[in-house]
Amino acid sequence: MKRVVDASVATKWYVPEIYEQEVTRLQQSGDKFHAPELILPEFGNIVWKKVLRQEITEKEGQRIVTEFSKTKLIFYPHASIIKSVYTGAAMTNQTVYDWTYLALAVSLGCEFVTADERFYKALEKTGLKKYLLWMGDI
Repeated sequence: MKRVVDASVATKWYVPEIYEQEVTRLQQSGDKFHAPELILPEFGNIVWKKVLRQEITEKEGQRIVTEFSKTKLIFYPHASIIKSVYTGAAMTNQTVYDWTYLALAVSLGCEFVTADERFYKALEKTGLKKYLLWMGDI
């Protein structure tokens, strides 16, 4: 099965947080993971914030980013989905960043796994629910 993941999920692969059991199940699922290229700077920013908050050391941050750069994620450029990204964001009053992941999932016909509770809750009662999978439900 293929699934789109966002930086909120990918970070949990490297930094123990809530949903550790769900992360393990997801990693052991045999699924193929896809993401827009946007995940790269978003992932780096999350790791950097963890360093600034002293949740991890700078050395750990470097190691995590290095490991992530070798990930088997399948990356996609944004050009082919930008119209649907913008339209979706405008229609739902959600960010273009979050919609980049969801639009990719819709274009691939697969689920988008997220740990972004605000985005998930904003769309869980819409027709888009079929594309959304909350990290806690894995």
